[in-house]
Amino acid sequence: MSSGIVVMPGAFSALSALAAYKQGARAVYLSGGAMTNQVLGVPDIALMTLNEMAAVAGQATTVAPIPILSDADTGFGETWNVVRTVIEMERAGLAGIHIEDQVSPKRCGHLDGKDVIPTAHMCSKVRSAVDAKRDSSFMIVARTDARGIEGLDGAIARAKAYIDAGADAIFPEGLIDEGEFAAFRDAISVPLLANMTEFGKTPLISAARFEELGYNMVIFPVTALRVMLKAIEEFYAELLATGTQAGYMDKMRTRKELYATLDYEAYAERDQALKF
Repeated sequence: MSSGIVVMPGAFSALSALAAYKQGARAVYLSGGAMTNQVLGVPDIALMTLNEMAAVAGQATTVAPIPILSDADTGFGETWNVVRTVIEMERAGLAGIHIEDQVSPKRCGHLDGKDVIPTAHMCSKVRSAVDAKRDSSFMIVARTDARGIEGLDGAIARAKAYIDAGADAIFPEGLIDEGEFAAFRDAISVPLLANMTEFGKTPLISAARFEELGYNMVIFPVTALRVMLKAIEEFYAELLATGTQAGYMDKMRTRKELYATLDYEAYAERDQALKF
């Protein structure tokens, strides 16, 4: 963050995190919604467990040697659950997590019908998360979904309380225009994370513009998953209609390109070096 806004492509697996790294990403974001969709094939309604999410995180950090920030939903429970969440996510090799102030089971941040827990309740979760850190550099990002429930001023007031509780950064969810993002920056002194999801309440804003607005991080949580799913569904439809992949040969990674992403040659060389 000291050298400019950190653009975090959204990943949902080890391979997608590795691909983002290979394309030059300086950091990656693991979306809870995208991981839930990918791993379980269900909506983002808090069905993925801590162990499942930490497992994906550990797999991603093993192959992508860059900072990875992960969604941790509501902390998977109350204060002691939050403590365990921080321990497991830190053990997975992450650079940090964010926890949100929604009532569990949570909903996608850009849907209506959400509810939030009392501010004091969330502050206790933030304090528990901060106290559980073993590495001082592990980031605890507090996300507030209060904009659509308590208004902008209410969301800002909550963010300030979360900072007082020890949050390292703030993630204001569901903001509706640049003016609201600017208002948050004017009111908050710690690093800010912007969510540039598509098809939600926030209009498309570029990373450069977010940097001008004073934001330190921007995530694109489900974008890659949506691109992948569209491509896969269109391919499956053509394959089932024609019985051949011939029409897709120029739209796929070749064997050589896939192996390059996976560093296959390095594994083979290492295998030879370890032989007696």
